[in-house]
Amino acid sequence: MADVTTYRQAVAEGLAREMRRDPAVVCLGEDIGAAGGVFKTTAGLYEEFGPRRVWDTPISEQAIVGAAMGAAMTGMRPVAEIMFADFLACCWDYLANEIPKVRYMTGGQVTVPLVVRTANGGGLGFGAQHSQAAENWALTVPGLKIAAPATPADVTGMMAAAVRSDDPVVFFEHKALFAAKGPPAPPGHVVELGEAAVVREGDDVTLVALAATVPVALAAAERLAGEGIGCEVIDLRCLVPLDAMTVLGSLAKTSRLVTVEENPYQGGWGGTLVSIVADEGFGLLDAPVRRVAAACVPLPFADALEREVVPTADKVVTTVRDLSTY
Repeated sequence: MADVTTYRQAVAEGLAREMRRDPAVVCLGEDIGAAGGVFKTTAGLYEEFGPRRVWDTPISEQAIVGAAMGAAMTGMRPVAEIMFADFLACCWDYLANEIPKVRYMTGGQVTVPLVVRTANGGGLGFGAQHSQAAENWALTVPGLKIAAPATPADVTGMMAAAVRSDDPVVFFEHKALFAAKGPPAPPGHVVELGEAAVVREGDDVTLVALAATVPVALAAAERLAGEGIGCEVIDLRCLVPLDAMTVLGSLAKTSRLVTVEENPYQGGWGGTLVSIVADEGFGLLDAPVRRVAAACVPLPFADALEREVVPTADKVVTTVRDLSTY
């Protein structure tokens, strides 16, 4: 096994492992077959598994997710790709109004064990309709699990857990991380959904991040360490299930909290996490909670303007400096 792999390669590896393990797993989406996906996240799957298990579809998000829903209800475990997370809006009726409600409305007689994969977030200058971080859209819908890995090993391990879930999972793969490198997942690696990871320990401030904001938080923590401020960085990894206990455990040590999220401040996941902390851990806090989030504007095309909108290490450093002196 290679000592290092990329995030995009880890997506294909995670899918391949589950397809080898379970013949009920199939993949469908636009250009995922011979083309290997527009982001090359399905490279090699068509060659190994053929057209009966890797289905190229028309350009119709409704058709892709609708077919996946029907397949899942009849015993398969489909993995549907929606090319950009922004395009979830095109199949929102299925994703918000149909798929997450089937198990409940049938009294558990029918499950919908499917995964909807999608390329999420900004950082590549793709403009307002192809750069949104859309995890918070799915967060409003009861019945969906939400995964958003930050490292190659977590991509593969969380993909395994997502495919094996009997409930539908929306799996957000961050575009800005596709080229990121890290250790590959060991054989049989499974990361259970809903388990956050403490990726850096510290005693002064807790930084909670997700997907592409994890390296942002780590970069800020490294700089702040030079100023004598110890940041504990938590990678949430999932929004549903949400591992609030790991966050509260960290706050018992640090007493200060900053969330770092790419969702817009208005309706971002940080607001939900902060409300849980206020309800269940208010006595742990020695300072106000701060949220570093994207601005409530469409994502600009220009790189310099996009950086003004999304969280950056500079913004996190400034926020933590202010909070540490409270």
